[in-house]
Amino acid sequence: MRLLLVRHGTTAETGKRLTGRLPGVGLSAEGRQQVARLAERLDGLEVEALYTSPVLRCRETARGLEQALGLRPVPYRSLAEVDYGSWAGRSLASLRRTKAWRWLHVTPSRIRFPGGESLPEVQLRAVAACEELSQRHAGRRVVAVTHADVIRTVLNHYLGAPLDLYQRLEVGPASVSALELPAQGPPRVLAINASGPAS
Repeated sequence: MRLLLVRHGTTAETGKRLTGRLPGVGLSAEGRQQVARLAERLDGLEVEALYTSPVLRCRETARGLEQALGLRPVPYRSLAEVDYGSWAGRSLASLRRTKAWRWLHVTPSRIRFPGGESLPEVQLRAVAACEELSQRHAGRRVVAVTHADVIRTVLNHYLGAPLDLYQRLEVGPASVSALELPAQGPPRVLAINASGPAS
């Protein structure tokens, strides 16, 4: 299976606030334009299924791809944003002043978000989702719309890199990262943070 991992488009809070799974955070006008350009890139690509995180900004992104792909988005809980617990909704400026934020950028694999998930838990559920989809859609191409940190942890796993290095991977809004997950043989990372034609 070829899996195209799409990050949602920009929201008004992108780069300002850690929105996590908060309801009501949809795409900005810029985000909708990003998704429209992405739909043009994906138009005509043969895809068997379109999955999405249940979080609003991802559902809106997936809806923006419906016509280009000729598919209805299917919500998939394992693709949901990281559960940031009590950090959800806080400004990045306020979080940067905390000791936990500093440790998050040194050894993220050892941090649990207060009242939320740890990054190893995120990676475990997200990789399990990718493997389940690879079995369900063997030999086909699938698009999954999700979140930057989720995509980074997945790419980190398939690259065989320590989770503590996951933040070195750039995953921009409305970008595509591609994996080849064959029924037999090793997985391959085909693209990271691509903004050109998808394959």
